[in-house]
Amino acid sequence: MIRLAFASLMNRKTSAWLTLLAIAVSTLLLLGVERVRTQTQENFANTISGTDLIVGPRTGSTQLLLSSVFHIGAMTNAIRWESYEYLQKLPGVAWHIPIALGDSFAGYPVVATTPAYFDHFRYANQQPLKLLQGAWFSEDDPIGAVVGAEVAQRMNLTVGAELTISHGAGGISFSDHDTHAFVVRGVLAATATPADQAIYIPLAGLGLVHGEFIDDASHGHEHEHAHEPPVYSLSAVLIGLTNKPLALRLQRQINTYGGEPLTAIMPGLALTELWRTLNLFEKALFAVSTLVVATGLLGMLTTLLASLRERRREMAVLRAIGAGPLTIFGLLVSEAFLLTLAGVGLGIGLLFLIVHLGSNLLLEHTGMLLRATPLTTAELTLTGAIVVAGVLLSLIPAWRAYRNALADGLTIRL
Repeated sequence: MIRLAFASLMNRKTSAWLTLLAIAVSTLLLLGVERVRTQTQENFANTISGTDLIVGPRTGSTQLLLSSVFHIGAMTNAIRWESYEYLQKLPGVAWHIPIALGDSFAGYPVVATTPAYFDHFRYANQQPLKLLQGAWFSEDDPIGAVVGAEVAQRMNLTVGAELTISHGAGGISFSDHDTHAFVVRGVLAATATPADQAIYIPLAGLGLVHGEFIDDASHGHEHEHAHEPPVYSLSAVLIGLTNKPLALRLQRQINTYGGEPLTAIMPGLALTELWRTLNLFEKALFAVSTLVVATGLLGMLTTLLASLRERRREMAVLRAIGAGPLTIFGLLVSEAFLLTLAGVGLGIGLLFLIVHLGSNLLLEHTGMLLRATPLTTAELTLTGAIVVAGVLLSLIPAWRAYRNALADGLTIRL
C-alpha cells in the first residue's frame, strides 16, 4: 500500500511537493518556537548558579535580576559602601561579590568587581569561570581588565590590549574615561551566558576613572588613603550562604534594614517570576505556530479533496485490477501519511540546518544561544501530533473516495 501511495504521489509531483513544503515550513515554525522558548529559558536559568541572594537598592525583583546578572536595563539607585560592609557582617554569609555598573565599552557592559567574582561566581551546573588566555586581575592592579569571549572576538582584543571605557550603558556613552586606559589581563572562555558580553574591571579601577579612588603607589605615598573604599556606591551584591535555609531570614532582615532601602531577592524565585510574566507571550507564540501547522494540514486536505474528482478514473482502474473500496480508503490515508511524515522530516532537517548555520549570527546580533541538540520529548510529542493530525484529516477524503468507489463500481459516473 505504501509503494502504491508513493507511486500515486509521484504521478502528481507538483501538488505533492507544494503540500510537503507547506507542512515542512509549518513544522519548522512550531519546533523553532518551542526550541527558542525552552533553550532561552534554559540559558537564563544557567546564567547564575550557587548564588543565594542578590542585594540591590529598593526596586522590583525582576529589574534587579536583569540588571545585576543579565546586564539588561539600568539601576536608578545605588547601595552605599557602608551598607555593603553591613551585608558582609551578617551571620551565615560565606562570600560576597560587590558589583558596580553604569559604564560600557563599545556598547558592552563594564562590570566593576573584585577578584572574589572569579572565585565564587558559578553558572550552569556550578561551573566556574575559566580563562582562555592570560590571568585574572588582582586587587593591587587597578587598570587590569578581563574580557568576555564574545567581546574579545568581536573587538579583536587580546592580552595586553588597551581599552577605554565610557560612562553610560546600553550603547549610549556620555563621555569617555580616556584619562585612564585599562589593559586586558585575561580573556574568558566562552560560557554561552551574559559573561561572554561583559568586561570586568577592579572596583578600584572604576573609582580611579570616576575620581573616587586615589592610587597611592602612582602618587608616591603609602597608606594615606588606605581606609578609603575604592568606590562610594555599588549597584548590587551577590551573596553566598553557609546554610541555604538562612536565605529567607536574611532576605527579610535585609529588606527591613534601616540604613537605606534595600531589596534582597533569591535568583531562582526571581527567574520563576520572570517566566510567569512572559508566560502569556509564550502561549501567544505557540498559538500562532499551531495555527500555521493547522493551515498546512488544511492545505493538504484541500489538495486531496480537490483531486478526488480528477482521480475517479484512477480509482476505477484500481477497482478493475482487483482493488476493493477499503483499498481505495487505505490509499488516500497512506498518501496523507507519507506527505505528513516527509513534511515533518523535512521541517526537522531545516530546523537543524538553520540552527547549525545561523546560531553564531543569532548570538552576535541578539545574544540568544540556540544549540542543535537532539529533539526533546516535548518536540517529539509535537511532531507525533502533527503526523497523527495529518492522518486523521485524511480520513475525510479517504471516506469520500471509499463512497465514490462503492457508487461508481467499474463505471465512472460524472
